[in-house]
Amino acid sequence: MKFKVFSVVLLGLCFLALGVVSGAIPVRIPGRPAPEEPAVRADAEAVPAAAIPTARAMPKVTEPPKAAPTPGPTTGPSDEPSSSSIPEPTATQIPEPSVAPGPTDTPAPTDGPAPTDTPSPSAEPTPTPGPTPAPEPVAAEELWEPDVAAISTTITWKNDPMNNQTAHAVDAFALLDQPPAISLPEKGPQILIIHTHGTEAYTPDGADRYEAVEPYRTTDMDYNVIRVGQALGDALEEYGLDVLVDTGLYDYPNYVGAYDRCGEAVEEYLAEYPDLAMVIDLHRDAIGDGEITYAPVSDQAGGQAAQMMFVMGSDGVFSYPNWEGNLALAMSLQGLVDQKFPHLMRPTTLCSERYNQHMTSGSLLLEVGAAGNTLEEALAAVDLFAQAVGPALADRIGA
Repeated sequence: MKFKVFSVVLLGLCFLALGVVSGAIPVRIPGRPAPEEPAVRADAEAVPAAAIPTARAMPKVTEPPKAAPTPGPTTGPSDEPSSSSIPEPTATQIPEPSVAPGPTDTPAPTDGPAPTDTPSPSAEPTPTPGPTPAPEPVAAEELWEPDVAAISTTITWKNDPMNNQTAHAVDAFALLDQPPAISLPEKGPQILIIHTHGTEAYTPDGADRYEAVEPYRTTDMDYNVIRVGQALGDALEEYGLDVLVDTGLYDYPNYVGAYDRCGEAVEEYLAEYPDLAMVIDLHRDAIGDGEITYAPVSDQAGGQAAQMMFVMGSDGVFSYPNWEGNLALAMSLQGLVDQKFPHLMRPTTLCSERYNQHMTSGSLLLEVGAAGNTLEEALAAVDLFAQAVGPALADRIGA
């Protein structure tokens, strides 16, 4: 009996030793901490064991690049000049619509590895630009229309080619027959055309309509006297003359002080080009009253050319030592025009002011038409004027 019990106990100890050795029965060794259980968040979702890759099988994950957001409209401050500053106007160009890229030819297959769908970290998607919308046209009701009638008239001189408003005695007929007493440099700019009152404009007609800042005044250089000055410069250059045309607006937004601002610009031009021989300050006149406005027209070009007029200063109020030389130049040019295109020129007006003409010899103030004329009549006038005086001025280069 004792032998049987001993055998059973011995057999049980053998099974116990076998379980410990195989790990089936965990044994806690005194003095050694038990292995920690992994912490599990209370809100963690159960993940199947098969979904947890081993360290060797875990790929390096690269986050795909994000597409750049499309910029929205800018709401911050712009670089546009403020309305209180006097702008330097240039031509507005309407940006051409962007053309979307056409289809790309499919490249021929190669023997290299096939491309994958995994985006490159450095390749960012480029959005296809759409067409740039053109600026909206100005509404017809925003275009200015005069509320008075324009009456065409031709102003001629019968007894005197000059309207002398001073106490100076001047033989105007004698000055008409003299050649232009001026010498133009052979190199560099010879003539400057500038506009003290650049916003002066004409009576709207046909397609020549504009937004007005005041009656017969606009900042749009396609319709004010700056357009006429540019046309005169282009016409004179056809005879080999070198002409600068200034496009500054010196009478906007403040009309008062325009002559001072324009004079400062002339000084800057003379400092840069000291050999400038002529400075033409181009204006348009205003004739009429509150009920009608006159449009002085010539019988040249089928009656479609505005009449022109020189306004010359003297030393009646301020010091102007060279006024007689400038007046003589104006009268000689008037004589050339009258010989070729009679009645294109109105009588020259001689005043007691200076109009910045004291700054240099060869300074002239030229009125092209009046408020009642149209832009086309003014453009026709400066073309005829250039035909009459261009050859004579070209002969004075290097004289």
